[in-house]
Amino acid sequence: MADLLVALTGGIASGKSTVASMLSSMGASVIDSDQIARDVVEPGTTGAESIQSSFGKDLYESGSLDRQKLAEIVFTDPEKRRRLEEILHPLIRTQSKAIFDQTPGIVVYQIPLLVESAANYDFDTVVTVEAEEETRVSRLKDHRSMSRKEAKSRISSQASRDQRESVADYVIDSDCTLEQLQERVEQLWMFLEEMRDSKMELN
Repeated sequence: MADLLVALTGGIASGKSTVASMLSSMGASVIDSDQIARDVVEPGTTGAESIQSSFGKDLYESGSLDRQKLAEIVFTDPEKRRRLEEILHPLIRTQSKAIFDQTPGIVVYQIPLLVESAANYDFDTVVTVEAEEETRVSRLKDHRSMSRKEAKSRISSQASRDQRESVADYVIDSDCTLEQLQERVEQLWMFLEEMRDSKMELN
């Protein structure tokens, strides 16, 4: 069982994956909620069966889920989007909790849409990674070949920085050099270790 369960969130291109990688190198067990979301709809799973019955067997014609086609179906229809969430959220939650129970030490759960999904996990602390919008737009243009308009659209479709910071216990600003970010993550790691030690003393 996790000694300390940490939610790591942040908007698109905020730098959270870089922070997660740094935490992993320091000893954290990093779990990616997006990977779990992919795992629970693999062919042959309950999730796959539910998606086929709700949205059509043709979504698995290629042998795996056609995510692009599914996105086109649900993002133009709020009712279908709600149905997809009803399928996915319980499966993701069950699998995530099983992993938390099997993983000792400091467990970092990378969950980009923490605010949007209202994830109800027993996190000991919430960390958000943030950067100015222009920095994030530049990163999306440089690393994901998005146009400025596409980048701003993706950013605006997510929760705001203020919303994420309102639920966070710790904020990392990634508007800095990699060396500075490393220092900030080292400070975070010290904070997490102290929190874990305090929790274990109480138990």
